[in-house]
Amino acid sequence: MERRLFIAQRASAVILGPLVIVHLALILLAVRGGLSAEEIVARTEGSVWWVLFYGVFVVAVAIHAAIGLRNVLREWTTVDRALLDWSMALFSVLLLALGLRSIVAIL
Repeated sequence: MERRLFIAQRASAVILGPLVIVHLALILLAVRGGLSAEEIVARTEGSVWWVLFYGVFVVAVAIHAAIGLRNVLREWTTVDRALLDWSMALFSVLLLALGLRSIVAIL
């Protein structure tokens, strides 16, 4: 299982790298352009491309963050391994649900 988690975290990092760069660049452009949150949502609303972009982003974050936090907690605490695995799986599902909820808002 450790090997699969290692590969999943590294694969999600490869996906997140360019997505984070695009996301931050878009934020800088929007803020410098003087756009408000309402204007940004109005421009992205109904766009299949933005839904796909942020959908991939959310899935990659949910995988990457949960595995990373699991590894940190495993090294720094004495929490039972099975409990930690289930807790991080639940945390991943929570991140996924919250992220997908925000994507649904721009549909």
